[in-house]
Amino acid sequence: MYDEWSQAVDAHSQAADRLVEAARSGEPCAPIRDLVATAADGYAVQEINTRRALGAGRRLVGRKIGVTNLLLQQQFGIDQPDFGMLFADMSYSDGLPIPIEKFLQPRAEAEIALVFGRDLSGGPFTVADVIRAVDFVLPAIEIADSRIADWDITLADTVADNASAGAYVLGHTPTSLLGLDLRAVRMTMTRDGQEVSTGTGEVCLGGPLNAAVWLATRLGRTDHALRAGDVVLTGALGPVVPVGPEDVFEARIDGLGSVRAVFTK
Repeated sequence: MYDEWSQAVDAHSQAADRLVEAARSGEPCAPIRDLVATAADGYAVQEINTRRALGAGRRLVGRKIGVTNLLLQQQFGIDQPDFGMLFADMSYSDGLPIPIEKFLQPRAEAEIALVFGRDLSGGPFTVADVIRAVDFVLPAIEIADSRIADWDITLADTVADNASAGAYVLGHTPTSLLGLDLRAVRMTMTRDGQEVSTGTGEVCLGGPLNAAVWLATRLGRTDHALRAGDVVLTGALGPVVPVGPEDVFEARIDGLGSVRAVFTK
C-alpha cells in the first residue's frame, strides 16, 4: 500500500514539473495523462503547483470555473465542472496592452465575474448564501491557455494544468446582483469589430450562480475556501475563440457593460 502511495506521489510531482517547465520554457509539453488518470490526480498536481506559486510570493486572488457547458460535460463524460486558481499577476487592465508572448496557446472567452464581500467557508451552500456573499458583478474576458501541446487534453490533463487558466481582464463597472437575472443576460463578443461569440447566462451550468454554489461548496472545507475580496470567473457564456497578435476582443453583457482585451506582439 505504501509503495502504491509513493508511486502516485512521484507521478504527481513529475506531472507538476512537466507543466512548470512548459510554462518556463514557452514550449508546450506532451499530455500528462501518462502520469495522471483521474480528476483527483489532476487536483493533486494542481495543488503542488499552487503551493509552489504561493511559496514564490504569488498572491491568490480568486478562482476560475471551467467545463460549465453541459454539452462539454457530456463530451468529457463527467457530471461536474472543474476549477483553477487565479493569482494577482494573471490580471490585466481593461483596454490596456496584453503581451501575447506571455501565453503559449491563448483562447478568449467571455464570462461573468463575481466579486465576494464575505467569506464562504464550511458549507454546503445554497444560492441564497452565494447571493448574500457576492459584493458585485463584473463582465470579464478570460484568456484560457494550455501548457499541453495542441490543447490535446482530457479532464485530468486540464485540471492538473490549473484548469487551463492563463489570465483575465475585468470590466470597470461594478453591478449589484439585486434585480439582476444572470441566467437571462445575453453576451456578444467581437474580435476586431467582428462578432465571434454569442451566448447567454443559462449556458453556464444553467446560470452563473449555480456554478458559484458548486465552487463554494467544493472548496468550503479546504485550505482554499472563498474569502472576501476573491474574484470568481464563473464560466464561458459562449464559444471560445483563438487569440492572435494584435487582436482586440470586446465582450458586452446585458446589464453589466463591456470589457476589452487588447493583445500586442
